[in-house]
Amino acid sequence: MSQISLPFEWQGESDGGDFLVSEANRMAVMHLERWRDWPLSVSVLTGPPRSGRSTLARLFAAMSGGDVIDEAEGGDEHRLFHAWNAAQTARRPLLMVGSTSPASWTVALPDLRSRLAAVPHVAISEPDEALARALIQRHFERAGAAYAPDVPEWLVRRVERTYGAIAEVTRLLDREALSSGRKISIAMAKSVLQSAAFLPIVPSDLSNDQRE
Repeated sequence: MSQISLPFEWQGESDGGDFLVSEANRMAVMHLERWRDWPLSVSVLTGPPRSGRSTLARLFAAMSGGDVIDEAEGGDEHRLFHAWNAAQTARRPLLMVGSTSPASWTVALPDLRSRLAAVPHVAISEPDEALARALIQRHFERAGAAYAPDVPEWLVRRVERTYGAIAEVTRLLDREALSSGRKISIAMAKSVLQSAAFLPIVPSDLSNDQRE
């Protein structure tokens, strides 16, 4: 699998925000960029919580002029069915956004169920190493927290690689930095995250306390 050295920002034709692209989401981004080539006028985008799926959907809408139904999974089935038909009639792209594959959605309407079975589906995966590192850096920079340059790499090697864990860890460290007026260092991160039960206390960390 190819791996870019650093994620980059995909802005499409929108000023609505940026979206970091890596191997974890590249296929989803490419599919949305090629909306004119969709076999149907409808696609489904899914991804874990905090993966940026709603941000990506908004950028897609601005780029394509299409419609988005966020939280489509478990939504009003008649609304989804009519939106699907309208998209086909008008040839206007429609993106449905959910958290899991449409094959796992509980759908009572037979006609909607058959349509979802045929829809193109692209998924955002949990972050790879490059994306996790970039997300950590961006969280700190947006919060305005000063941090030592070796902290993101240290966190990437220890924190669960999920969007939710990264968001929670950086929130805890931001809060500590702002309340204490201290720069985020490895020693501070270790103390805060171990106290919050995010990190185990391991001998190698204890032995390196003086160096970090």
